[in-house]
Amino acid sequence: MDLGTIIGLMLAFGAILGSLVIEGSSISSLVNPPAFMLVIGGTIGATMISFPLSQMLKVPVIMRNAFFCKENDLPKIIEAIGGFARTARKDGILALEAQAKNTDNKFLQKGIRLVVDGTPSEMVREILETEIVSLQERHKVGQSIFGAMGGYAPTLGVIGTVMGLINMLAKLSEPGKMGPAIAGAFIATFYGIASANILFLPVSSKLKARTAEEVLTYDMIVEGILSIQAGDNPRMVEAKMLAYLPPSLRKSFDVDSKE
Repeated sequence: MDLGTIIGLMLAFGAILGSLVIEGSSISSLVNPPAFMLVIGGTIGATMISFPLSQMLKVPVIMRNAFFCKENDLPKIIEAIGGFARTARKDGILALEAQAKNTDNKFLQKGIRLVVDGTPSEMVREILETEIVSLQERHKVGQSIFGAMGGYAPTLGVIGTVMGLINMLAKLSEPGKMGPAIAGAFIATFYGIASANILFLPVSSKLKARTAEEVLTYDMIVEGILSIQAGDNPRMVEAKMLAYLPPSLRKSFDVDSKE
């Protein structure tokens, strides 16, 4: 579970509800089923028009990735690839095939298999980089969907407000009902802006950040695999991959202590 996403949502909604209570209003004043139906239903409908149904059906899985995602342990991956390098130096490249089966990183497994099969280094790089590009394109779907929802929701909120104001103007003969009618009209705008800026756009940004982290991990793995194939010293293999780590993590990784 991504605690950052959970805590962020709690803080955002808590800030809204807290400010509402401090102002002396009640939470029930924000409850407006017709406005909610218009904004959320309209946003989903507009998004379905923009994207193929096959992609929209993946939204629940995409949303789950924003809340539940296994973090890549970069130092652990460097340790694993360093182990591959030492095995290759000691027992030869072919010995990596059995060792690769013990890792749960499919991308790393694929790269090691290519090396074991004797694939030229240029082809190994091309295949793995194509895999990375494919991953980025797949992930762009979810980012684009939630980005589009973040754009449609405020507009649908304005539409709801306009509809509410039209309804209010139709009741000018009843001045006592104008205040509640105006308040109700603007709730739709609130729903649209709040859902866009607290949920849809942040989820899109989180998905982009996750993709960037995964691409960085894959780039590091490619560098390590090609370094092993080139016959580099295990310490050199690890040193090359350390360039992908932030300084705070490099300090905890003592390359010189490796055999």
